[in-house]
Amino acid sequence: MITVAQDVRHSWLRRTIVSPVVRLLRRGASPKRLAWSLTIGFIIGINPVIGSTTVLTIAVSHLFRLNHPASQLGTHSAYPFQILLLLPFLQAGSLVFGMGPLPLQPSEILQMVKTHPLDLLRTLWTWEWHALVLWVVMAAVLTPALATLLTRILERAARKPRTAV
Repeated sequence: MITVAQDVRHSWLRRTIVSPVVRLLRRGASPKRLAWSLTIGFIIGINPVIGSTTVLTIAVSHLFRLNHPASQLGTHSAYPFQILLLLPFLQAGSLVFGMGPLPLQPSEILQMVKTHPLDLLRTLWTWEWHALVLWVVMAAVLTPALATLLTRILERAARKPRTAV
């Protein structure tokens, strides 16, 4: 039995992600190019540098001549995952690079802001940089796999008879 919440989520997912992708397919977008566009957008969308995704997606999409709307759709659909993965990326980077634990207590961060703001910025950037290195490694592995999977899904979708979306 489908609950109201599941129906709303399904409706939102269909309206904001599935329907735009199907429209792009119907307008002649190649399933492979569309899959790579969505994948690049999604992978960039989960990078641990909050606020960098849109500009980075535009640059990479342009560089590789990908579908800009599909890449942005991938980026925007990744935002919840970016937030969920931010702390794990930071913690893993701290562990891999041998840094101390993150000062996640507000009192510790406020104390550093008051006493040594530049040190806090340097420390935060170091954690961010380490997380970014791990993201690049993960992206290098995950991108081809996700693009291959999406290509197969989109090729199937392109072969299906048209129905109202």
